[in-house]
Amino acid sequence: MTTDDSTPSDRRTELLEASYGYVLEHGLADLSLRPLASAVGSSPRVLLFLFGSKDDLVREILDRARRDELAFLRTLRDDHRQPNLAELGGRVWDWLADEGHRGLLTLWVEVFGRSLTDPDGPWTGFASATVRDWLTLFARGQSPRERRTVAGAARRTMVLSLLRGAMLDLLATGDRRRTTAAVRAGLDGLRTDPPASGRSAG
Repeated sequence: MTTDDSTPSDRRTELLEASYGYVLEHGLADLSLRPLASAVGSSPRVLLFLFGSKDDLVREILDRARRDELAFLRTLRDDHRQPNLAELGGRVWDWLADEGHRGLLTLWVEVFGRSLTDPDGPWTGFASATVRDWLTLFARGQSPRERRTVAGAARRTMVLSLLRGAMLDLLATGDRRRTTAAVRAGLDGLRTDPPASGRSAG
């Protein structure tokens, strides 16, 4: 609830959070300022005044979504245990399969696709940035020697591909049991480190 004592900065933060919640529920397709403003208790004029343009508002909403993703990644990076790649993949899958994250992941899929088909939109670079974020995390599940090799880069890319494909399947079907079994089966092949390759990943 906004009070008369709220500063423009406070109101901007409040409206960004409310807009983020709206987009998590409704997505970005055909997003219009008028229904958005009505849903968040504002007006199109105020949103444009505080955020500059619709595209600027969308960029900030996507930045807000990415902060949620990075917050989860940070919890894994801050864990002082050294998980292997399979264990790390399993923990990421548990998070992806949590029904409470469905809105965020659905938005992620939508924006990932838009960043490929409309690279000049407010989602510019979103797909490549998220790939880098996840590959950087999965490198933490590898020994320093392995992560520098071509084979190491291929293994963490394989984990990312496995989880992303299973996540899309889960979002489409809701079949958590089957997709989880598939992920566990795929990760079982990563329980032991491969022989170190002398080739560097660059």
